[in-house]
Amino acid sequence: MGWAADLDTRVAKSFVGRWFRLDGSGHPRERKGSYFLTEMRAGLTTFFAMAYILAVNSSIVSESGGTCVCNGGPDDPICNTNEEYAICVQAIKRDVVTATAAISAIATFFVGLLANMPVGIAPGMGLNAYFAYTVVGFHGTGPVPYKVALTAIFVEGFIFFGLALFGMRQWLARAIPASIKLATGAGIGLYLTLIGLTYSNGIGVIVGSQATPVELAGCHPANRDPKTGTCPGSDKMRNPTMWIGIFCGGILTVMLMLYRVKGAVIAGILLVSIISWPRPTPVTSFPYTPVGDDAFDFFKKVVTVHPIKHILNVQEWNVSEYGGQFGLALITFLYVDILDCTGTLYSMARFAGLIDPVTQDFEGSTLAYMTDAICISIGAIFGLPPVTAFVESGAGITEGGKTGLTAVMTGFCFFITIFFAPIFASIPPWATGCVLVIVGSMMATAVVEINWKYLGDAVPAFLTIALMPFSYSIADGLIAGVMSYIILNGSVWVIKKVSGGRILPPNYEERTGWTYKIPGGVLPPWMVRLSKGNAKFWQEPPRPATAVLSQKEADLTSIHGSDHEQPTGAAPTTTTISESHTKQQ
Repeated sequence: MGWAADLDTRVAKSFVGRWFRLDGSGHPRERKGSYFLTEMRAGLTTFFAMAYILAVNSSIVSESGGTCVCNGGPDDPICNTNEEYAICVQAIKRDVVTATAAISAIATFFVGLLANMPVGIAPGMGLNAYFAYTVVGFHGTGPVPYKVALTAIFVEGFIFFGLALFGMRQWLARAIPASIKLATGAGIGLYLTLIGLTYSNGIGVIVGSQATPVELAGCHPANRDPKTGTCPGSDKMRNPTMWIGIFCGGILTVMLMLYRVKGAVIAGILLVSIISWPRPTPVTSFPYTPVGDDAFDFFKKVVTVHPIKHILNVQEWNVSEYGGQFGLALITFLYVDILDCTGTLYSMARFAGLIDPVTQDFEGSTLAYMTDAICISIGAIFGLPPVTAFVESGAGITEGGKTGLTAVMTGFCFFITIFFAPIFASIPPWATGCVLVIVGSMMATAVVEINWKYLGDAVPAFLTIALMPFSYSIADGLIAGVMSYIILNGSVWVIKKVSGGRILPPNYEERTGWTYKIPGGVLPPWMVRLSKGNAKFWQEPPRPATAVLSQKEADLTSIHGSDHEQPTGAAPTTTTISESHTKQQ
């Protein structure tokens, strides 16, 4: 027995091993094939797959302007060229780096410790873009001020807590029509892609136009028309930072992902950043301006703990002036987060073999959702959009992560990054633009699972996907999809009832269907056990291990890492769980 196997055995037999149900711990529900060193390696893998969120989230959220006040006057109403405002936005970006690292560390650590789930939690892609560009708006031009939007997120967290405690969050996620759930992820992917292709937080390939909705750009920012923002024909596609972003941050990253190199995304971001950090170059992110000098002075600190000065605990509770928009933002955050976090947790739990075949729930689901809900509210205090489970957790599970120790290790890595805020705050937008496009392409893979054969499913899904980027609003896309689904399928149901079932669409049987009868019921497992008089209702009864790997999850793992391998000595499990619902209108 080597030192690694000996260490795995010692930890498994300790209190830590029994708490996390490691293989060999003696726990009645121990997770076969889970070993201490494997969990540590899986946690590192998950961190490197998620680390890009530190740079991307700070870049996106700071675009809202945060708590900065614009005094640009009538000539510059949104402070596009105001140096004082730009310096303030840089300070917001630094705050967001620290806040993102802190909330990611807290949320991921506790979802591993309490729920024993190998899942990473951080501010969600898509949710942060909706927060920054739709709710608050670029430089605060949206319908809801930054402080009021944080109040909506804070309230959302407590609503989620109640929904999770009584099982409603799980039920709502399973009750939403399948076509809308799938389309939401794809639509958000296109929304992120559009952001990654523009100037504000991307590589600057496209720009808004007057003759057409958008047009090709890629010119030097200084050469853009000050009134229309368009590029002169002589300078299109000649911006060197754009090409560095495309080749080093885009093509190289995809090549690394093709060969399943761990940390491919963060490697691409760091390469572009390192090229852009030297000052006397055409691609520097630190020009010799007051803004550039301020950014470079902070960058030179390298290692420091940057306090959250401008966005900590700034909620505004007087929301009466923004009642309608506040309510819309709150409902949209609720809806999108239910789909995003719940869907990801179910997918990762299924991948790790933790789904119960009867209830269609997973171990520790209530604690996982409650932890996520509390961290949403804590994140709002830190000045951030909602946190959510990350699909990149599949990379760690692929490496053998099966327990919360994986998440604990990932959380510890995020804690370490708090001390490197100057590095992550100095990553330029063209380093993360192609990452948004890559993430968007990964999210768009869900479209193949949409039922395109039946128009009652296909049209609402397509409207959801199309309107999110074209209206530049996740909320508008969701409203269009849900309302069209209700109108179309509700009309078919009414005609069916009135005609006694004689008038139906020719391919009616090809519909996905929807029913309120959800497998496992509405109540969470702990309430079911309590209702049956079980004195130890908080303890889950033993059950046989199950594992399901859908084609979508197999594709996911191939993107992030090596093929899913059974740990040595563990018997392979190939149990198929049917998730089809009764077709009912």
